[in-house]
Amino acid sequence: MLRNPSPYFILALPVALFALVMGVAAASGQNLPAPQFGRDYVKRIALDDRGGIELPEIQGDDSDERPLVVIDPGHGGHDPGASGVDVVEKNLVLDLALALRDALLEQGDVRVALTRSDDRYLLHAERYEIARRLGADLFVSIHADSAGEASEVEGASIYTLSTRASSEAAARFAERENRADRINGQEISGQSDLVNTILVELSQRRTQEESREFADLIQREGEDRIRFHPQPRRSAALKVLRAPDVPSVLFESGFITNEEEAARLASPEGRRRFAETLARAIRIYFVRQREDLLEERPAQSGEDAAADTPPDEPAEAKNETSTP
Repeated sequence: MLRNPSPYFILALPVALFALVMGVAAASGQNLPAPQFGRDYVKRIALDDRGGIELPEIQGDDSDERPLVVIDPGHGGHDPGASGVDVVEKNLVLDLALALRDALLEQGDVRVALTRSDDRYLLHAERYEIARRLGADLFVSIHADSAGEASEVEGASIYTLSTRASSEAAARFAERENRADRINGQEISGQSDLVNTILVELSQRRTQEESREFADLIQREGEDRIRFHPQPRRSAALKVLRAPDVPSVLFESGFITNEEEAARLASPEGRRRFAETLARAIRIYFVRQREDLLEERPAQSGEDAAADTPPDEPAEAKNETSTP
């Protein structure tokens, strides 16, 4: 009766055979290639060897007095994002971002820069760092959602940075920015790590308040124009929203895994509705920011105050509440 071979014998056999082959090759002076076990399953990506971040062109009026919006089409390059029927997220969101840029430039109230205007990959930190280095007044990251096999799920949603994530990020920013000079106009160079953490966290709290205000406006302005998810307002520890001094939102434009919604977003009409809604929310947001700034200034003469009033301010923006 044959006995089952020992498991140790089975494990040792391939090693012994490999050693025998290598010994024969060494005796004959031949060089054998390294074994390829598993190597075909490793995907290698060439990373850009950049010493710094390449800043994009700012489009619009050259005047520094006009606020700057940085639009961030998510994903790109080797990172396609979510995929639907004949639609890939990185391409869809780039088209949406370009439509929003055109709407803002036509409106003429702001300057605009895109983190990417072609099919390139950027790290999360590079995206918000572009906004910081350009001195942006608002950062909008555009994405499309995915529900996997649940193809019936639909609707846009708006993300802001969660409070917990904000506190965790504040410490990291303080450590990294310890040799920088300012955050939100506040001198931090030369301060202790503890003081820097506190200053950055205070700055981030103010930034979060402004981010939530802008998210409110998006939801309200899109109420009759954009199909929202039943729970459209969310907060999460999203890396791309962690700039401590730039109000930021991530807008999930819809579910790319929903064929009907993906087709609508990819259509000229869908892009137009998206761009008009966000452009209007951006315009009202900056009108409010300007009004708040004027209220903080000392009392001015009637002529000076009139000169500071935006000539094309939406009349309905003056009596708006901050919630939809």
